Amino acid sequence: MSEMLDTQSAWLDEAELQSVRDRLPMVYVDAVPVRVDSLGQVTEVGLLLRVLPDGSISRAIVSGRVLYGERIRDALMRHLEKDLGSMALPSVPTSPQPFTVVEYFPDPSVTGFHDPRQHAVSLAFIVPINGDPTPSLDSLDLIWVTPIEAVSMAFQSQMSGGQDRLVRMALAHCGLLP
Repeated sequence: MSEMLDTQSAWLDEAELQSVRDRLPMVYVDAVPVRVDSLGQVTEVGLLLRVLPDGSISRAIVSGRVLYGERIRDALMRHLEKDLGSMALPSVPTSPQPFTVVEYFPDPSVTGFHDPRQHAVSLAFIVPINGDPTPSLDSLDLIWVTPIEAVSMAFQSQMSGGQDRLVRMALAHCGLLP
């Protein structure tokens, strides 16, 4: 039987984290929370409202680092619970497969995905939510919008770092955009 790795001791303090961010790409997961109907069609997209490190407020999807020794599925579950609460009841498959991989850079002109702190490689997932999510910790609010509303200028203009593009890519992957 294999031992479980204690990921809590794998946290870096702020100075160590900044040193690593200055030298290596960080691995992240992004999750677009959705509600689906009985046929598995996306009916709503969940968008968080967050305060960014620079103090601005932005709509966002679930996102966060993968810890050393942590499985992708476990990282997804941890960030979904952190952002949506323990009653969200996400449907993450046993062996999740990302719908795309994106690279965030400090320079927004490189890929259009921007993180001023670091170069990050993120595995992006579409995750059905079955329960009753409530925003927690870093999130101020959570709203559910239709796919058409999610790609409207009203909501796309509220998102930053390229996450508006990621939501569009997720909905296109589900066959909801031409």
